[in-house]
Amino acid sequence: MKRIAIRLAILIASLAAGAAEAQPYPSKPIRIIVGFAPGGGSDFIARVIAQKLTERLGTQVIVENRPGAGSVLGTELVVKSPADGYTLLLSSASYTVNPSVYKLSFDPLNDITPIVQLSRGPYVVAVHPSVPANTLQELVALAKREPDKLAYASSGNGGHVHVATEYFLYTAGIKVTHVPYKGSAPALNDTIGGSVQMILGSVATALQHVKSGRLRALAVTTPRRIAAAPDVPTVGESGYPSYEVTNWHGLVGPKGVPKDVVARLNKEANEALKSKDAEKVLAGDGLEPAGGSSEEFAVILKNEVARWSQVVKQAGVKLD
Repeated sequence: MKRIAIRLAILIASLAAGAAEAQPYPSKPIRIIVGFAPGGGSDFIARVIAQKLTERLGTQVIVENRPGAGSVLGTELVVKSPADGYTLLLSSASYTVNPSVYKLSFDPLNDITPIVQLSRGPYVVAVHPSVPANTLQELVALAKREPDKLAYASSGNGGHVHVATEYFLYTAGIKVTHVPYKGSAPALNDTIGGSVQMILGSVATALQHVKSGRLRALAVTTPRRIAAAPDVPTVGESGYPSYEVTNWHGLVGPKGVPKDVVARLNKEANEALKSKDAEKVLAGDGLEPAGGSSEEFAVILKNEVARWSQVVKQAGVKLD
């Protein structure tokens, strides 16, 4: 009787496991982890795609903010999660900078599953209206003339904004004091308030304050001007043609997410990005849909990690 009971228990467990495996994906809510505070560009993108995926997948997609250490804390949470497609990371350009400035507990390329690139666009080089500079050249001249007068805000030590700003300062040959914050929203708020004078802001959050007059836009960091602010020149047009930085976002999961789950998420995200309303929302904030295959996104991640490693060494970026 004891043997029969054991066999019966094994059979029931096996049937239960088989039933679980047979459940179509998704069968429960999905989390998108954002490694930054609410209100910033990454949070904005996460909520746009979460709404679209909720509609397309027929299950709730929740955005969860886990800020800290340039998004490293949120990334660690995802990397250590089950590789079942129910915990995803909203990766940003900071993800590819982190290996050069932090000692990571994970491999940024081999411990994840790339799913899809979502968006791309520039940063806006913006200053508080009290700064006596109407062009990027005038800002550089001011920094050279009064090196202790200016400070710039970033979303945190070692983040993409921090490194991208230091890269520009190196390119222009100037020094500006770095003031790190815990997220892009508080960094932007203090720039608007005048506590700091300069920021590389995401178009999604900075442009509305430029239009209201609370910030002055001097340049965008991509090679082309953007439709949302056609009068704002590029950094290249402003005299620094070697400088180019793209702010992007994507979705990744832990290492080992099943291929069929990756394919489903990639397909639905690509279809969502093709929708007119998603394109309009992104375009209104100076961004454009990216899309593409998971393999293409993997190549982008690899290339960006290598690029920022070189920039960090070249510009001598150090954590404050």
